[in-house]
Amino acid sequence: MNQQILRADFADPRLEEFLGEHLADMLATSPPESVHALDLAGLDRPSVRMWVLYDDGVLAATGALASVELGHEELKSMRTRAAYRGRGLARRMLHHLVADASERGIGRLSLETGTEDYFAPARAFYASEGFAACEPFGAYELDPNSVFMTRELLVVAEAS
Repeated sequence: MNQQILRADFADPRLEEFLGEHLADMLATSPPESVHALDLAGLDRPSVRMWVLYDDGVLAATGALASVELGHEELKSMRTRAAYRGRGLARRMLHHLVADASERGIGRLSLETGTEDYFAPARAFYASEGFAACEPFGAYELDPNSVFMTRELLVVAEAS
């Protein structure tokens, strides 16, 4: 199995299709006002760093970091293609994102996910990686359909 994590190529039509499936799943699971997933244009900005994980050339997973404030970033678009779930790809992607953030001097990562049963595996996964429930952060407000989680990071290098 040949796996690579690379910075996202926003011109790759596979990425747009993958993110479209992600948005469709979120809209099918949560009320529209509680869907905070970003589309391709929302992720293709200077304040967002996005990666894709290829498994034998197949776009199998994505993950991104979006700036919240100095020293604080948010996990966005963490998704594994259904056929690839249960293989540790999400954990590999999360470890990559945590390492990237730490190396850049980011001291805190946070995320928003859903309260529905569909999101129970995600909540358990993030808790197993040291994320704990927190209050809404950034521009988020309390929402009965959202769970907010955060984790302090060990900063490996000083921010440049």
